[in-house]
Amino acid sequence: MNRNSLKTLCRRWRLAVWLTVLGSAAHLVDGAETPSAGTNAPLVTLDALVAEVLEHNPELNFYRAEIAAARGERRTAGTLANPEVSATLGNKRVSGIGDGVAWSVSAQQTIEWPGRVPLRKAIANQQIKLAELGLDQFNAALAARTRALGVTLFAAQEKAAATREVADRFQSLREVLVQRDPAGLTPTLETRIIEATELTLHRRASEAATTEQAALLELNQLRGRPLTETMKVQRPALSLPPARSTDALLGAALTNNFELQMRRAELEQQGFKVSLARNERNPAFSVGPYLSQERTGDRETQVGIGVTVPLPLWNRNRGSIETAEARQQQAATSLLVAQRQIERQVAEQAMRYQAKLAEMAKWRPDSVQKFQEAAALADRHYRLGAVPIATYVELQKQYLEAVEALLDTRTEALEAGQQLELLTGVSLSITHTSAKEETK
Repeated sequence: MNRNSLKTLCRRWRLAVWLTVLGSAAHLVDGAETPSAGTNAPLVTLDALVAEVLEHNPELNFYRAEIAAARGERRTAGTLANPEVSATLGNKRVSGIGDGVAWSVSAQQTIEWPGRVPLRKAIANQQIKLAELGLDQFNAALAARTRALGVTLFAAQEKAAATREVADRFQSLREVLVQRDPAGLTPTLETRIIEATELTLHRRASEAATTEQAALLELNQLRGRPLTETMKVQRPALSLPPARSTDALLGAALTNNFELQMRRAELEQQGFKVSLARNERNPAFSVGPYLSQERTGDRETQVGIGVTVPLPLWNRNRGSIETAEARQQQAATSLLVAQRQIERQVAEQAMRYQAKLAEMAKWRPDSVQKFQEAAALADRHYRLGAVPIATYVELQKQYLEAVEALLDTRTEALEAGQQLELLTGVSLSITHTSAKEETK
């Protein structure tokens, strides 16, 4: 080793020592003056979050009111029309006899054709069923959306924390390097690499923070809380069991899917409407007692029962029958189309769920921890001059990419599993426990 090489080595050694000391001090100062975001935010579990949303979501009142309205229609459908009372009063004159008072009173009750009221009740009962199915579907979708947003919020918080951790390392290095006069081309280029990487990392941290805020805003809206309210989601330990076979899932979807149940209820309801339209070809009639009296010399009194029946000569309700039959055909077509769409969606989500499980099965349980330790080790040794800049930067990036891949894959697996549960109505037994409970 020549003299110039020895001087260069000593100079690099002193620079590495100064970088280590100053970098550690800067890190301690930054940690003391800048607390992590959301430190004072309350910690919420996924189950508690879902329960709160299902209890306080404002939109639930719409579906409850829809059920109440349908029950009101059912009460109206089974109520008879009010009877009608009519009266007349006048004077009657008979030549050669004289005149006197003539009056009459009658009451009539409209009688529907047999079978008409039960058909109206059946239509109203189907409307209640549709409203209840709509509420159940909304509750299930709301719970699934809340879980997905909770996991998304946690993933964004973890991504932002990891990105800030690596960005702080590059920032502390950059702050030390810019204070010293770099000797030679290599230190200058390394400084530029560190500056460029720091800018990229800050941008990634900003994107993660934006995703976090978007999920938080939607969660606050769903649970009816102020938009500015903050919270943190407790680390969910997801248990994602294998899904059933595609044939079993398709069979369950055909029976339990909310959309298909509603389409079947609509088709059945439309069948009742066709029967009602045909029944209305026969007119309703009115029947009731009457009493009349005349006083023109002698008193004449009449008591009897009157019947009023319209003659169905011009209107046989053909237009309403054709309309109801066309609506029935539309309902049958909608059911067929919805069934095909549900089958396709079940197959797609099942393949997606299995693909995510297969991807997660290849991971080592401590992969992220090992990458985090390697990134920290590379940071220490780069400051000592034992690790080249390319290895240092690559390790930091790989650590962040591993964290993002782990969180994104788990989130996507959860979303696919919940979509399967919504489509099939079958629970996959996806559990959500805290990391502490998982360790126990």
